[in-house]
Amino acid sequence: MNWPAIRAIYVFEIARTWRTIFQSVLSPIISTALYFVVFGSAIGSRISEVNGVSYGAFIVPGLIMLSLMTQSISNASIAIYFPKFIGTIYELLTAPISYVEIVISYVGAAATKSVFLGIIILMTASLFVPVRIDHPAWMLLFLLLTGVTFSLFGFIIGIWADNFEKLTVVPLLVVTPLAFLGGTFYSLDMLPPIWQKITLANPVVYLVSGFRWSFYSVADVNIYVSLTMILLFLAGCLGIVAWIFRSGYRLKS
Repeated sequence: MNWPAIRAIYVFEIARTWRTIFQSVLSPIISTALYFVVFGSAIGSRISEVNGVSYGAFIVPGLIMLSLMTQSISNASIAIYFPKFIGTIYELLTAPISYVEIVISYVGAAATKSVFLGIIILMTASLFVPVRIDHPAWMLLFLLLTGVTFSLFGFIIGIWADNFEKLTVVPLLVVTPLAFLGGTFYSLDMLPPIWQKITLANPVVYLVSGFRWSFYSVADVNIYVSLTMILLFLAGCLGIVAWIFRSGYRLKS
C-alpha cells in the first residue's frame, strides 16, 4: 500500500476544507440551526412528543443524517471532478498509485469531513434541545457507514458528471427530497397506512430510522434491517467503483 501517496491526497483534500470553510462547514451548520428554529421551535411547540421524544430532539438524527448524506456526496464529487475538469486526472492515473489507493484517499477525506461536520451539528443541536444517545457505538457505526457509503456515491457522481450542473442534480433532485420524505421530520406512524407502505420503498427511511434508534431506542424499522440496507448500498457503490476503474468509464476518454 502506497501510504505516502494516500496521505498526500488525503491531506490535500482535508486542507481544501479550510480554504472553503464557509461553504464546507459554516453553511451546513447555519442551515441546520435554521431548521431547529423553524421546525424545532415554531412547529415543535405545537407537537408535544413523537414516540415519547420531544419533537425538537426527535428531528436531530434526521437533520444530522441529511447533512451527512449531502456533504459526503458534495465533498467526494467535487474532489474527483475538479482534476477531470483541469486535466490533472491523467497525471493521477499514470502515477504509481493503485485505483484502490485513489479511492481510499478521496473517499476517506470526504467521509472524514462529513463525519466531522455531523459531530459539529450534533453539538450545535445540543444547544437547542436536550439530546441523549442510548447506543453511542451504533451511532458512530451508522455515522461512519453512511459517511463512507455516500462519499463513494459522490465519487461515482463526480466521475459520471461532465459539467458542474450534473454535480448538483443528484443531491438536489434525488437525495434531498428522499431525505425529506424519509422520516427526517416525522415518524412513519404519523402517516396513513398506504403512505407508510409506499414510504418503505425509500432507502433513506432505513438510514434515518437506524440512526434515530441509536439516539432514543425508537425506530420505524428494525435496526438490523437498517444496518443491512446501508451495507447493501455500500456493496453496490463498491461494485460500481470497481467497474469504473476496470472499464475506464469517463476516466480514459
